[in-house]
Amino acid sequence: MVIPLAMNYTLLDFLTLVGSLGFFLFGMKSMSESLQKVAGHKLRSILSAMTSNRVRGILTGFLITTLIQSSTATTVMLVSFVNAGLISLIQSVGVIMGANIGTTVTAWLISILGFKVNISVISLPLIGLSFPFLFSNSKKRKSVAELVIGFAMVFLGLDFLKDSVPDISEHPEILEFLKTYTDHGMLSVGLFIFIGTLITFVVQSSSATMALTLVMCNNGWISFDLAAAMVLGENIGTTITANMAAIGANVSARRTALAHMIFNIAGVVWMLLVFPFFVRQIDTFMISAGSESPFVSVTAIPVALSLFHSLFNLINTSLLIGFAPQISRIVTRLIPHKEEADEEFRLVYINTGILSTSELSLFQARKEIAVYGRRTKKMFDYTRKLFNSVKSSDIDFYHKKVEKYEDISDRMEVEIATYLTKISSGQLSKHSAGRVQTMLKLIDNIESVADSSCNIARTIERQNDLKVVMTQKQRKNINAMFDLIEEAIDVMLENLNSDYSEVDIEPAVKMEMKINRFRDKLREQHIVDLKNKEYKYEAGVIYNDIISHCERMGDHIINVSECVVEKFE
Repeated sequence: MVIPLAMNYTLLDFLTLVGSLGFFLFGMKSMSESLQKVAGHKLRSILSAMTSNRVRGILTGFLITTLIQSSTATTVMLVSFVNAGLISLIQSVGVIMGANIGTTVTAWLISILGFKVNISVISLPLIGLSFPFLFSNSKKRKSVAELVIGFAMVFLGLDFLKDSVPDISEHPEILEFLKTYTDHGMLSVGLFIFIGTLITFVVQSSSATMALTLVMCNNGWISFDLAAAMVLGENIGTTITANMAAIGANVSARRTALAHMIFNIAGVVWMLLVFPFFVRQIDTFMISAGSESPFVSVTAIPVALSLFHSLFNLINTSLLIGFAPQISRIVTRLIPHKEEADEEFRLVYINTGILSTSELSLFQARKEIAVYGRRTKKMFDYTRKLFNSVKSSDIDFYHKKVEKYEDISDRMEVEIATYLTKISSGQLSKHSAGRVQTMLKLIDNIESVADSSCNIARTIERQNDLKVVMTQKQRKNINAMFDLIEEAIDVMLENLNSDYSEVDIEPAVKMEMKINRFRDKLREQHIVDLKNKEYKYEAGVIYNDIISHCERMGDHIINVSECVVEKFE
């Protein structure tokens, strides 16, 4: 069916509408990013401290989403904490529920301020007052100025949206087109749920779709019940964005995004069963509160719709909070954990791109560096198994594993370094810039640890090619050195996984001293053993090379811990 458009509605009018929407979305983005700059570190602390149970998780999700006005941004942060093991998948469901409630605050802000007050009268002076602080040397003052300007732009964009949508009185054919689809009972409800889902997916913001819904109501395009149906669609649409963002991500990311979708779809399903009754109760409440009926007066719709949005999410959370374990089991079955090999080549934390602030991006990079360290340890484990293997099939298997992890190490170094370089290209404080440089040193030293492990494997390969046989004493000494290296790597990983500001360097220093003392002891004994001809010269060369590579590996391991405390004290 061809949608009739008024001849007077030109391309310029359409672009003005799109530009108004873009202005609104840019304001939302600016406000969200500046809030994270002002309180990003605190938000992470709150999230890790307040998700010990589902109720606290709901409160956390509500608080964060209320602050940053974006449930999608909350979900992105949430995924990083699930991956980090700070909260479980079940706890993440509670945060998702709270995020759904928090996103309703936007509707109240818009309905109370955006339609009751000419906010543009206040917005421009706010921008005028805040603009000079954008040039401040103080990072915090600059972020606060960006926050105020973003807030003002949100409501200026809303004002532009209201002025740029087609006027029904001038374009009656558009109203006629909408009427064709507004009088089919529950079929119309289903259609507008789909419209709400589609618009939210296209504009990538449930808050923007809510603003559009309120504008449509304010201009008389659709009735209150169909606007409520669009709100239900918005709840589904916002989960599609998260699931698409999780495509190609790790298992935890996909499970969290799918849990969000299941929770919201379940809510829409039960609401459809009581939808006519529910919207009538909203109508009754509005009338009893002294307001006009939203079915009769267009001016009553914004508050009624905000009430519907809030009540729906509150009731949905109350009904489904007890089913968090079941939702967790469902997504675990739908997205089973892949074999380890399938996950090894994939970055865990920074595969979704740069986050909105340097603080959050550096946090993701820090977690990825810890993963890098764990994979380096796994590479060393394979090197040790290669040394102690006797069967040719085992030797070949572990040698291929070491080669594979060498490729992983090289690629991870490049990808993390590229990510850090992208972060450094933005606006960073002197402290954050120092952190980036320190992280670059970290990955360089971790890659050097992997290189040392690879050099040991190549030495072992040379030993096998030359058919050099070591004595039991030599093998025992090398395994003793491997024990010290493994212990040093464990200390290194503990430091990488901790809050960098709380690292105690002393255990790492002690391990480095143990490795050096044991190396000196072995070298002295090696000279004596060669004089006594306890083993052949070729075996002595291989033996000494492995000991030297281990000692150099120990140097890079202590360098990692020293880098951790260098800029994070």
